[in-house]
Amino acid sequence: MLIDPPVSGAAPPASLYLHFPFCVHRCHYCDFSVHRTSRAPVEEWLECIGIEVAQWFERVGWSRPVRLETVFVGGGTPSLIGGGMSHLASLLDGWFDRTTELEWTAESNPASLDVAVAGSWRRAGVNRLSVGIQSFDDRVLRWLGRLHDAAGARQALDAARAAGFEDVNADLIFGLPESVPRDWRAEVGRVLEAGVTHVSAYGLTAEPRTPLGRRVQTGEIRMVSEDRYAAEYLEAVEALVQAGFVHYEVSNFALPGRECRHNWHYWDGSPYLGLGPSAHGFVGGTRLWNVFRWEAYRRALADGQSALEGHEMLGAGESRLERLWLALRTNRGVAAGDPLLDRLVLSAADLLESWGDAGWVHRDEAGLRLTAEGWLRMDTLVAVLGGRMGQHESGEDPREGDGIRESDRA
Repeated sequence: MLIDPPVSGAAPPASLYLHFPFCVHRCHYCDFSVHRTSRAPVEEWLECIGIEVAQWFERVGWSRPVRLETVFVGGGTPSLIGGGMSHLASLLDGWFDRTTELEWTAESNPASLDVAVAGSWRRAGVNRLSVGIQSFDDRVLRWLGRLHDAAGARQALDAARAAGFEDVNADLIFGLPESVPRDWRAEVGRVLEAGVTHVSAYGLTAEPRTPLGRRVQTGEIRMVSEDRYAAEYLEAVEALVQAGFVHYEVSNFALPGRECRHNWHYWDGSPYLGLGPSAHGFVGGTRLWNVFRWEAYRRALADGQSALEGHEMLGAGESRLERLWLALRTNRGVAAGDPLLDRLVLSAADLLESWGDAGWVHRDEAGLRLTAEGWLRMDTLVAVLGGRMGQHESGEDPREGDGIRESDRA
């Protein structure tokens, strides 16, 4: 498998994402690239990462060292790397400049994060942890198939603090089937009591190729109603904002100054490089992605081939729509003076006014952004706005067929 994307001479990345795909257990809702194993082949993974980095520098012609602003190790279960994170740091130092301002995030699961692991990571240079709590309710954790309980979640957060981590994110899942007993408001309260600096709240989805997705398709499980999904989302927004968190992206909340800089690079169009199975990148205006499965990834690199599976360059209309979607998913929105906002006003002034009256969008001297109510309908709103802009530029009547329903949500 050999993909040759048109990226020669492209500007170097500001951010680096590394996918560590190994898990002891796959949760029944997980759709990520995961390879189940009782013993993660850390050294083999590091070897593959080293080969892939070398390929990229040769492919594009970057000069060493490339200065990075952020690194993010995701998975999978990166906490299974254990003390191997120091070896990753050494590998990266051969190619990249990790300055003192670098934000280095690593994901972890409570079942495999302890003081020893957290301490070794901190010494390696990791300075931000994202802990997959998902819930502080043992009943919910059992239903999700997690390997930890609520006590284990608290112990993992204590280990992070003991190791010296000041920036800690907790992942939470909302929107579970109504058959699963849960006090969502109380759980949001518990994450606030835990003293984290960042919260990521994700609605449960039933992806078709997951066990959960198949059980939903057969009718064995019924997903949450739209009303309850929206209510839980808005409950979390209210509680976190009242506690001083900034709701800076549809799913992400941070204490002031503690936003994830790596994520901002995904949203603001900065170049980033993805390494590891299923990793995505954006280099030279080209979107790229690797083969999904670990074995295919490992085999390709062992055979001297590229791990890239595909790439695409967006056309003008597609690029504009993507930029609109990325902007409106953040609290920065589309800034005043941006030509994109001028296009929106010309093609959809009536919609923006009616959506403002509905409480879905907010427009002021700073620009245009979605509210929490609007973020529940984000995909639909962006699709309609994109259609309006396309119709306006083609000379069609842009007021036909908007198709907005009150129940539409992201």
